[in-house]
Amino acid sequence: MLDTQSVHAAAEVPSETTGRDAGKKVPGRKRGLAVDVLGLVIAVVALAASAHENTAGIALLDRVAAATPPGSVRTALVDQGFKNAVVTHGATLGIAVEIVERNPADKGFVPQPKRWVVEQTYGILALHRRLVRDYEHCPASSESRVYWAMSDVMARRLTGTSSTSWRGA
Repeated sequence: MLDTQSVHAAAEVPSETTGRDAGKKVPGRKRGLAVDVLGLVIAVVALAASAHENTAGIALLDRVAAATPPGSVRTALVDQGFKNAVVTHGATLGIAVEIVERNPADKGFVPQPKRWVVEQTYGILALHRRLVRDYEHCPASSESRVYWAMSDVMARRLTGTSSTSWRGA
């Protein structure tokens, strides 16, 4: 599953690496995630929030293709924000990209079948205080923070320990 999230940037983050997401009215960065069916992160990309979803989707597909054995990823599910450019690029990499359509009668946030896994991953990552806002000067450092947080999530799943929330402290 592929998805993007716009996060606010801290005041010290250079303006050259940030932008404003016009749809969500968020000044900062756009964080893109590619996750597997368990919600484990395969690839991360951090771009200016003004970047289009297609830019993030194409970058994510390239990173997924580079990080996985050929033919191991056959299908990617995306939301309606991604357009035909991502579908076409996925086909060149041997990945079928399926756009999950939303029911027009639904109001507000309604989890979509199968795609809710990436939304759940964003929620779990939000428990890591450093990811609530983007504090990093370099987008590569921002991406590494997601991997660090995900390694904590995987260690907790393996050991069976519950996660401590910074909100309850």
